[in-house]
Amino acid sequence: MKKKVAQEPNQKKIAELVRQIIVELGEDPEREGLKKTPDRVAKAMTFLTRGYRQQLKTVVNNAYFTSGTNHMVILKDIELYSLCEHHLLPFYGKCAIGYISMGKVLGVSKLARIVDMFARRFQIQERMTEEIANAIMAETGAEGVGVVIKAKHLCMMMRGVEKQNSEMTTSALLGSFRTDEKVRQEFLSLIH
Repeated sequence: MKKKVAQEPNQKKIAELVRQIIVELGEDPEREGLKKTPDRVAKAMTFLTRGYRQQLKTVVNNAYFTSGTNHMVILKDIELYSLCEHHLLPFYGKCAIGYISMGKVLGVSKLARIVDMFARRFQIQERMTEEIANAIMAETGAEGVGVVIKAKHLCMMMRGVEKQNSEMTTSALLGSFRTDEKVRQEFLSLIH
């Protein structure tokens, strides 16, 4: 089943809702520093959730290239910024992607764009890691794919348990990255 792409958000409506939140929290939305905040938040939220309005095929944009070998391709230290779906607070970190091509490689910038497409949604890190791996597997027809994300979550740092130095690591291993220990170890050693 193909997922429907979301429409552009109504920024005017979002701004009014943000204004109501400001009032409910005991502030004056007409105060100089807050007067334009609802509009700024509406624009920011539209930008930070733009992944809902993207499709994988459009992001990849046919940037496939023939490769005669099936060596491991790795791109690491891809910065990502997302919003935790439980508190709408940011989490941020880095992603490493590896795959073994089967005669077709993806343009390197497209790997980073795929990460952004899934990060720019309300997320949990575990699901986002899986989504990225599945998308790369689907687009490349790779022998195997590995994705590792390390991120810091402001919902853990600013509220709740307030653990400033906590970092979450998630991985998704598909195909030969899951079934072949040598491939898995090569990937893990190269990204560290």
